[in-house]
Amino acid sequence: MLIDLTDEKTFSGNGFWQDLAWLREHDPVHWHPEPDGPGFWAVTRYEDALGVYHDWETFSSRNGMRLETNPAAVAAVTQRMLIVSDPPDHSQLKRVLAKGFSPAEIPHAEDLIRRVVRELLGEALRDREIDIVDLARRVPTRVVCALMGVPREEWDWLGSTMNAAFEGEDEQSRLAAHAEIFLYFSELVTERRASPGDDFVSRIAHDRRSTSVPGETRLLSDEEIAVNCNGVLAGGNETTRYSAGGAVLALLENPSQWEKLRTEGRSILPTAIEEVLRWTTPGVHVLRTATRPARIAGTDIAEGDRVTVWNVSANRDEAAFDTPTRFDLSRTPNKHLSFGGGRHQCLGARLARLELSVFLEELTAGVASIEQTGEPGYTASNFTWGVRSLPVRLTPTR
Repeated sequence: MLIDLTDEKTFSGNGFWQDLAWLREHDPVHWHPEPDGPGFWAVTRYEDALGVYHDWETFSSRNGMRLETNPAAVAAVTQRMLIVSDPPDHSQLKRVLAKGFSPAEIPHAEDLIRRVVRELLGEALRDREIDIVDLARRVPTRVVCALMGVPREEWDWLGSTMNAAFEGEDEQSRLAAHAEIFLYFSELVTERRASPGDDFVSRIAHDRRSTSVPGETRLLSDEEIAVNCNGVLAGGNETTRYSAGGAVLALLENPSQWEKLRTEGRSILPTAIEEVLRWTTPGVHVLRTATRPARIAGTDIAEGDRVTVWNVSANRDEAAFDTPTRFDLSRTPNKHLSFGGGRHQCLGARLARLELSVFLEELTAGVASIEQTGEPGYTASNFTWGVRSLPVRLTPTR
């Protein structure tokens, strides 16, 4: 079995699941050569993936967290941007950033999400025929922008610029979009330092992190805040967008689960959300670099080797999930890896779960039926993958 995990065409549809299943069974720690690179290990089983996530001392994030990472770009933000940091910097940064998203700091988050979803769903029900992914895309962007204190008139611009940063036609346009976002947040930080408000950026702009000197603290730098705001917006946008869109497609393909969701309502949402996250797995892979010789499932890993964990494969591992190819909203237990694991558990996991929960609750309350009117389109990416477009016709509840 030959599978090229670096080829975007591999992920342009739904065919890669069986290739990953083959790797799990026959070559779970697979050496993957690269035509223009050093190659990497592909870890595809759940238990092995969990082991890599939890051993941060052996498998470092400092050198980048995805294939095709630009080394110069990573070097510019390593130990300052959460996703490319190791302890102690990672722990010190996360303590400040996580506090800004804690329930105590944003107690109004659910009300905000509900207002956003109801407004967007109301527009969609008036139009009837829509692309449901377009609706799903705007939910996390508007929620995160509101929590960050971004003026409402700039929400859609920031969302479209974020999409361009990840889905632009070429590398130059993607880099230009990232630069625009970084500049925007740099200016926002300057404003919030001078005139703080009741928002996420204001809180972290005036909170303090520990340093290497015991007992010493300092403010986060402008750069630390700007790059991590970029990361928060990107992470929230990708996860909720692809999971919400993927949820609708899965419900269309499994009508009994749509009826179960409509019938059981809030009582089934806790398990339903976890199954949607496992089923869709927007974060396809993460990269780590071995800091010392190691072994994964009996395979020797050399110091300096790049190791990739394939979340999309781990979440369909037959050894970890009963009948993993079945979409089951009642599934329990469901300890998926859609938010990663270990110290790098996703910062916005609580917010993403809340967004998905409200989205599905409002969808089943306001929509009697959903009819698919066109074929789904998928992103062609080995990093963030999901339903890119899904034309549907909505019939409102009477």
